[in-house]
Amino acid sequence: MSPKQKADKGTWLKVLRYLKPYWALILLSILLSAVTVALTLYVPVLLGRVVDQIIGPGRVSFRNVASLLVRIGVIVLITAAVQWIVNTINNRITYHVVRDIRDQAFRHLQTLPLSYLDAHPTGSIVSRIIADVDQFADGLLLGFTQLFTGAVTILGTLGFMISIRPGIAAVVVLLTPLSFLVARYIATHTYSFFRKQSETRAEQTAFIDEMLGNQKVVKAFGQEQRCVERFDEINDRLAVCSLKAIFYSSLTNPCTRFVNNVVYAAVALTGALVCVATAGTASVFTVGSLSALLAYANQYTKPFNEISGVITELQNALACASRIVALIDEPSEIPDRPDARVLTGAKGQVDLRDVSFSYVPDTPLIEHLNLNVSPGQHIAIVGPTGCGKTTLINLLMRFYDVRDGSVAVENTDIRGITRRSLRAQYGMVLQETWLKAGTIRENLMLGRPDASEEDLIAACRAAHAHSFIRRLPEGYDTFIGEDGGSLSQGQKQLLCIARIMLCLPPMLILDEATSSIDTRTEIRIQKAFTAMMTGRTSFIVAHRLSTVREADLILVMRDGHIVEQGTHESLLSRNGFYASLYNSQFAS
Repeated sequence: MSPKQKADKGTWLKVLRYLKPYWALILLSILLSAVTVALTLYVPVLLGRVVDQIIGPGRVSFRNVASLLVRIGVIVLITAAVQWIVNTINNRITYHVVRDIRDQAFRHLQTLPLSYLDAHPTGSIVSRIIADVDQFADGLLLGFTQLFTGAVTILGTLGFMISIRPGIAAVVVLLTPLSFLVARYIATHTYSFFRKQSETRAEQTAFIDEMLGNQKVVKAFGQEQRCVERFDEINDRLAVCSLKAIFYSSLTNPCTRFVNNVVYAAVALTGALVCVATAGTASVFTVGSLSALLAYANQYTKPFNEISGVITELQNALACASRIVALIDEPSEIPDRPDARVLTGAKGQVDLRDVSFSYVPDTPLIEHLNLNVSPGQHIAIVGPTGCGKTTLINLLMRFYDVRDGSVAVENTDIRGITRRSLRAQYGMVLQETWLKAGTIRENLMLGRPDASEEDLIAACRAAHAHSFIRRLPEGYDTFIGEDGGSLSQGQKQLLCIARIMLCLPPMLILDEATSSIDTRTEIRIQKAFTAMMTGRTSFIVAHRLSTVREADLILVMRDGHIVEQGTHESLLSRNGFYASLYNSQFAS
């Protein structure tokens, strides 16, 4: 078995796991499909009897014809009702399976390590959960609707034909392999194209998401034409692989119809010869029986058309399912240890012991970093871009685990502390703001849902956000869109600051927390920060060195190492790297 076949088998086995909870509905669907096929196949028998009641001019048994037609009408009505029930059941199974897959995919997304999310475009992940699951649902629904019915129809018509005339049925059986050869050829050529189509569609979704999220930058740099050209290039590739997939899948209908016509012609010719040969004998083969056989031959070959189409759609569904299954199978972040401690009431003791870390193997970033932070200390981290300041924050929050060494809080390695309780001890205000679609009140109370109105307003006053919130149409109940909607960058940052002031955790991380705020407001907020940081361990990442003068300890980082540390005055007096950074900003 080739690696591709093993992968396909594994994908289908995983899909079957999602079908398992609905086995009772699947069995009911199969049973009702069999009833539908049985009733449908009984109609040609009755029609053949109707034909046999029309012997010649003046020799028609109208009473028998009318009785048979009434029976046919009743059977058709019952078949239609049962078919409606089958379709309802199939839809229920399909969309419950899709719901379960999406639910598991989104839940799993919350457990994936940040390294995975950083390495994969957002649009590609969105495409897997939305577009790929939709394509999978279409293939699955078509499979339920036509695959069961088609298989039972083939077996049923073959049984009826054998009961009428085994010799003619043998002709049909001998020609049947032609349909399987056609279906196999089409199936083997469509999968790779449908998978390529799915991957290219994900690339297109990712590009659109990226451009929409950064439209202001695109317009500011006049890159509209280049973006259009890039989109056209992806769109052309999508068109090519889609056309190839559709071309091979469109071969299904004409090829299988050709086989069907060959089978139909063979049955008609053979049946006519048998009719002539048996005329006037004891084993006479009537015209009514021939008409029934022709109807069965037509019904026998029709499912091959449908099944070939189903196989094509299932190839597309399999390609999409493999992508969503690959997402669900991605390893989750290392779980908390069974004996992990729930950290409560942290004082702010933080120790980094011989820490080494890199995002990419063989490309070191932080090496042999040591740091001891006492409760209540204010630690400023400064240095040029890319020196490892934000990486250090990621390690403190355990967004990433260290490669070597350890990070300890309250003398406990953070790998021995539950992530949830560890992160609850930190309050973060980042340079990149994040606000969800909802009211301002909902955004502010993310970290403290039970906060009172008085506490909420007090936090907003301290962050100097109360005044602009009050001027909004609905005040604190004003609805803002995704990522803050029409609020300015400074207003969004003020809301993020107010959110932390409402929580007041024992340790704070301020990563360029006032980068988008005007100088006058920044001075006021710095005073609020000073009051908030009193007695709390604080890590302040800053490029503007004026904001870190009052820090208890300044860490100067360069190429992943702490090259200098001390107070503002002591570092200036050394006339080293910090002094050169400071003088580059403030020298007259």
